[in-house]
Amino acid sequence: MPIILFTLLLGSVSVSCSSDSDDAPSVMDGSDNEDSDNLSHTDITGILNLFEGTGLSYEITGDNVIFTTTDLPDHPSPYWDVSNELYEPYNGDNEDFNRNPNQILEQNIVFTIPLRPSAAETNEVTGLGPIGIARNGVVFYNQYAGPNNQPLTNEINSFDQYLGHPQQAGQYHYHIEPSFLTGTFGMDAFLGLLSDGFPVYGPIENGIAITNDDLDVFHGHSGVTSDFPQGIYHYHITDADPYLNGNGYYGIPGNISQ
Repeated sequence: MPIILFTLLLGSVSVSCSSDSDDAPSVMDGSDNEDSDNLSHTDITGILNLFEGTGLSYEITGDNVIFTTTDLPDHPSPYWDVSNELYEPYNGDNEDFNRNPNQILEQNIVFTIPLRPSAAETNEVTGLGPIGIARNGVVFYNQYAGPNNQPLTNEINSFDQYLGHPQQAGQYHYHIEPSFLTGTFGMDAFLGLLSDGFPVYGPIENGIAITNDDLDVFHGHSGVTSDFPQGIYHYHITDADPYLNGNGYYGIPGNISQ
């Protein structure tokens, strides 16, 4: 196995993203999936070597890739313990930054993701908690804050200078653009995978800023990327809700355990 390495909070800031939910995943009819063509099915093996992060590893098993991550960001944050070499006071652009009471803690999260993702006939809505994995091993969350699918405006001021933060159990995550990654690899770069195996890219494509109007209800579209010259369905980060994912997974999600 190769070893690879976001309105002020009102009242108590201890209410943060929750990954706990006892509800079964809901589904939606995928009949409006305009991109259900040959671009919706491909092999992602060629981008696995782009994953590198602290405590991140993967292995290919049959038709799946299994990622195991400790979910520790490879960049500074005020959410590290002050004794950690990556601890850094907030120095971002948000004058209303309000640190939540949580601290980054090591996790054990396992994603089983299809190597050949394909469009789902019935699309599953994403839940609270991890929905994908960034190329540095940090998990992606959807556009809602827990516990009741609240808009991110209720907690966006707790996002650190790289636009992530930890929830109560110390699970660090990105809801919106992971600015450390776009700053390092480029605004048009591959940023990671959602659980269905389809890739996530930055907010620029072919030199043009992507807006929500350019994307379908799942916050993606099909087309050529630098990593997939034959074309593939892919998601984009944008600067407006829903930021990363829309009405659910375009494809069939794999398994996430933690």
